[in-house]
Amino acid sequence: MRKALLPVLAAALVTAATPAVASAAPPPNWGPCPEEAAGLGLECGTIEVPLDYRDPGGKTIEIAISRLASTKPEKRRGVLLTNTGGPGGEGLAYPAILKKLNIPQEVLDTYDVIGMDPRGVHNSTPVTCGLSTAEHPTNIPRYARDSADVTTEAQRVAAVAAKCGSSATAPLLPYMTTANTARDLDRVREALGERKVNYFGISYGTYLGSVYTSLFPERSDRFLIDSATGPGGWDASFSRLFGQGVDDRFPDFAKFAASKPEYGLGRTPAQVTAKYFELAARLDRTPSPDGYNGQVFRHVTFAELYYDNSLPHLAETWRALDTGKPVPPAASKRSSTGVPWPSDNYLASQLHVICNDSDWPEDVGTYRRNVAIDRFRHPLFGAAAANITPCVFWPSEPIEPPVKITGRGPSNVLIVQNLRDPATPLAGARKLREAFGDRARMVTVDQGGHLAYLFKDNECANDLATEFLVSGARPWHDLACGSQGQVRSAGSAPLSK
Repeated sequence: MRKALLPVLAAALVTAATPAVASAAPPPNWGPCPEEAAGLGLECGTIEVPLDYRDPGGKTIEIAISRLASTKPEKRRGVLLTNTGGPGGEGLAYPAILKKLNIPQEVLDTYDVIGMDPRGVHNSTPVTCGLSTAEHPTNIPRYARDSADVTTEAQRVAAVAAKCGSSATAPLLPYMTTANTARDLDRVREALGERKVNYFGISYGTYLGSVYTSLFPERSDRFLIDSATGPGGWDASFSRLFGQGVDDRFPDFAKFAASKPEYGLGRTPAQVTAKYFELAARLDRTPSPDGYNGQVFRHVTFAELYYDNSLPHLAETWRALDTGKPVPPAASKRSSTGVPWPSDNYLASQLHVICNDSDWPEDVGTYRRNVAIDRFRHPLFGAAAANITPCVFWPSEPIEPPVKITGRGPSNVLIVQNLRDPATPLAGARKLREAFGDRARMVTVDQGGHLAYLFKDNECANDLATEFLVSGARPWHDLACGSQGQVRSAGSAPLSK
């Protein structure tokens, strides 16, 4: 068991996990939005929700929401709740970002699109760990060159967990969970006066949507989830999938770099792959003057595999490191919400959720063994994906079991998934599809990178997702979209409502 760093919460942690019924949420008072969402055609408001749904009359926290209202009342079907992933991603501006991403007007006519900063995040009652960038520079585990690196990393991440447990918002810590965020979404539904809600979530938001429609199947209408984490969310098993994800995605970069001889990274994908291992080993021995060691090099490579438009910068970075020249400055890193990250609030709210959602193995030896195994199974990035995280030393136990994703409920889920996604690999999406059973259909797309709908130009995937949101029609069976936007699976073209 984890060492108790929050003794004042001990009584709360051992009470019954089943939430009591909370009183209905009053409607929000819509008004101007905070700075990051101002001027985007949105209106914003807040609602109050229980901190602990087992004690609905107890302490409350605020949830900030936004609305991009349909201007066609005759076409309006209801509301489309959204989540930008993370966990920890801000969401107030997201309805306007979807509009900038050219979400079809028929979707905007069909719904009031609702954004939300989830509990713990930014304009909602926020959490903090008081972390500097130097203390916890990334939300992805660090690459471990050997067993000693795992031991060293364990000491670092234990200090991160301790800071979260002694922060100014420590009394909120145990209640930042996906299940409670799903309950917050249902309070938003109540506040908006809707009998059912529709949903679009990306990345981690696929798990939040899966949990909501499992807790409240009768209140769920059309649920579109894009780039799935899997049925367990971001747990220890999912973290290890990053190794598989890089294996899936890296060939796209190797092919790109080999087609551009000006980068000097190799004339074939095999030569580019060999260059990766050569550079990583060289930087392990001698970091560059820019501060790139082997760990940073591997992490930057992973991060820039997310999107195709990052591949040229990644190739330029490799070339600079290979030739001893200054590394070109990176573009400002932003989350899918358009907000710069990682900030303390982003990392803190993310740690709160993933560490509270499931009980991570607490024996450091487990991570040493996993790193040794995954270094060989997934030599590109497995020794990072399997490494130890602050969740091992988290200062509280989960307050309830994870929500089980099953086939119980209406058949109303559509999963859209790229074949070669480094961050939410296909293997996780397949597990989620299996868990949902007949509740779901899955559209796989022959393309690489993170996120499919609207983030790529695949006509097949985009049209199917839009059709589902607008009419509720889905393929009768799972199907595959080709790289050129064509349907590749026979017998799957008919749509059902």
